[in-house]
Amino acid sequence: MNNTMEYKGYVGSVEFSEEDGLFYGKVQGIRSLLSYEGTNASELVEDFHGAVDDYLTACEEEGTKPEIAYKGSLNVRLGSDLHRRAAIYALSHGQSLNSFIEAAVRDELAAAGA
Repeated sequence: MNNTMEYKGYVGSVEFSEEDGLFYGKVQGIRSLLSYEGTNASELVEDFHGAVDDYLTACEEEGTKPEIAYKGSLNVRLGSDLHRRAAIYALSHGQSLNSFIEAAVRDELAAAGA
């Protein structure tokens, strides 16, 4: 099962609340809180797209620059594609990007005997 979805360069999480019978999520990798929900997959995707579109419209109307998720820079430059893939992988495996990168570096160093 994929726990993320993408639209217009933004990545959204996919969660389910058994108690509420709702799918829900939020846009990852930006400071602004963009959340969405739906009672089924189609509604969730539609609300995710709507949340992103509304955010972009609001930024345009306010004359502000929309945040860009996963710009590709941490303390180490990864490139935007590698940054996005790592973030999506970590998210879908219940990890933070930081812990994923830390584990990857640790594993690589151990394999190299360093």
